[in-house]
Amino acid sequence: MFALKPISRESVSGALAKAERYRLLNEPNEAESICHDILEVEPDNQQALISLVLAMTDQISEDPHAFTNALATSGRLGAVYDRAYYAGIAWERRAKAYYYRRGQAASHYVYEWMMEALRLFEQAERHGAPGNDDAVLRWNTCVRFLSRHQELAPSAEEVSEPIISE
Repeated sequence: MFALKPISRESVSGALAKAERYRLLNEPNEAESICHDILEVEPDNQQALISLVLAMTDQISEDPHAFTNALATSGRLGAVYDRAYYAGIAWERRAKAYYYRRGQAASHYVYEWMMEALRLFEQAERHGAPGNDDAVLRWNTCVRFLSRHQELAPSAEEVSEPIISE
């Protein structure tokens, strides 16, 4: 087997730019690999962690572990805002990927996952910097998705009826 080669600390900024480019080229596997290389030399590099979360969420529809890995990685982010915002993106992308793959058969899962995304975007908004409305933009996107897909609803809770004995 071949061994991975480490990158130099001096190449980190260029590697971050390459990871972004690969994401824009719809090649999230390559972006993810680059982010792992960066994190080997700078384990707390926040931009690499963010890029890694986004690259993982780009793969949710193909990789069953991408969502769990993205959530775990978002938990490594230093700022409360970032942890909530990027976890919200993971929940939103999971919901949409599942909806587009399963359609109405997945309605209550998709609805619940969108509600979790909304909760996280609301939390991020409370911790965001003035002038940063990214969490609001994501919130609005989720609300519009739910408005367009009104078949999505929470799961019906079973109401137990009392047993009447004679």
